[in-house]
Amino acid sequence: MTTPPRRPGGSGRSLTQRLRTAGRRRPSSIRWLERQINDPYVAEAQRRGYRSRAAFKLQQLDDRFHLLGPGKRVIDLGAAPGGWTQVAVERCLPEGGRQGRVVGIDLTPMQPVPGAELLEGDFLAPEAPARLKAALGGPADVVLSDMAAPATGHARTDHLKIMALAEAAHAFAVEVLKPGGAFVAKVLQGGATQELLKALKRDFAEMRHVKPLASRADSAEIYVVALRFRPAASAGS
Repeated sequence: MTTPPRRPGGSGRSLTQRLRTAGRRRPSSIRWLERQINDPYVAEAQRRGYRSRAAFKLQQLDDRFHLLGPGKRVIDLGAAPGGWTQVAVERCLPEGGRQGRVVGIDLTPMQPVPGAELLEGDFLAPEAPARLKAALGGPADVVLSDMAAPATGHARTDHLKIMALAEAAHAFAVEVLKPGGAFVAKVLQGGATQELLKALKRDFAEMRHVKPLASRADSAEIYVVALRFRPAASAGS
């Protein structure tokens, strides 16, 4: 099970470190750097070789909902820089275990993740679903979406953008998931829209809104976790 890493210093106490030299950095850059320095998940990700602290979010979701496992087939939407992909490979393609498959896609080029197939491109492009299906070579057990559009600073606009991505991810999940499969997507506080909630409750036996411990307290992000896909319900809509 994944447990929260200790704060820098090893005592478990909150030890805030500040930059000794600000130089010509803007205040926003200084705040971001100080947050990175004092974030235990950043330090632990570096220690374990994960490409981002986001890896711990997926670990915590999996520990709770048992999404991943040896031999499972996973699609990771918005995969860059690859933290979620690394966790999916670790848990679905363990050394000496049954062969699963992990396929990721992102607009941003990524360094290879051993054991995964990474596609460069826009998930919203018309040809993307076919590319992903061909790379996976069969139905998926899990569709993950950590996609997020660049923030505008306008809460309503940002919410609409991320919900559009979650809805597109859900539509794709319905096409590719096997019966009993799972779907995870990032949304913002306030949760999924009524339209998406209705679709998720129709297509899956269980649906939850979850904020992993590794999500920063000041972040508006939460995740919708949908379990036990029911393709007959989707086909009947």
